[in-house]
Amino acid sequence: MAKLTYHGHACVELLAGDGTRILIDPFLTDNPRAVVGPEHFDRLDYLLLTHGHFDHVADAWEILRRTDATLVATFEIVSYAQERQGVRNAHPLHIGGGWAFPFGRVKLTPAIHGGQVAGEGAEGYTTLPAGILLSIDGHRVYHAGDTALTMDMSLLRGSVDTALLPIGDNFTMGPEDAARAVEMIEPAVVIPIHYDTFELIEQDPEAFRRLVGDSADVVVMAPGASYDL
Repeated sequence: MAKLTYHGHACVELLAGDGTRILIDPFLTDNPRAVVGPEHFDRLDYLLLTHGHFDHVADAWEILRRTDATLVATFEIVSYAQERQGVRNAHPLHIGGGWAFPFGRVKLTPAIHGGQVAGEGAEGYTTLPAGILLSIDGHRVYHAGDTALTMDMSLLRGSVDTALLPIGDNFTMGPEDAARAVEMIEPAVVIPIHYDTFELIEQDPEAFRRLVGDSADVVVMAPGASYDL
């Protein structure tokens, strides 16, 4: 059975039953809600990125260089990581494409957001933002990344067991649109992410729970908390 650990904002760690360790969107050092830093990841197998904004890639390059984990991201982010950040192991994907890794399949899904890649020398690298649909130990997880509500989410119906959806508003979906996304996707479990890190995205996750109602089981996680998938 896989385990999911929430590290605040949009940073999520997945640990497979065989010990494979996966990290998504590491923003730890400057995250006021994170309870661990990048040094917590002394061993890592895969690091997945939804897009290139600072609050999703801030600690990615240092973790990748130190652990030699395999980066999985869009072609442009992978190119930047290899050409400018000295990342050695990487697998490029793009929207709609997927690949079967030893731990399970990863597919990038559409997301509506900005395309900047944050980092020194990244001026020439822009990319489409993505969501991530992955399978781990037979469990299907959807990390929406930073996105607006989009009708494309309805195409995920029947393909998601656990959905991680942003509810912060201002930069992403707010609680009302995220609740509508739950209706489109029909996951068994939804975990709200990307909220309360900064004043601009403060939200009440219990209000989100009420909006979702009986459509899914809402699991509200404090940074550092874990959940068995």
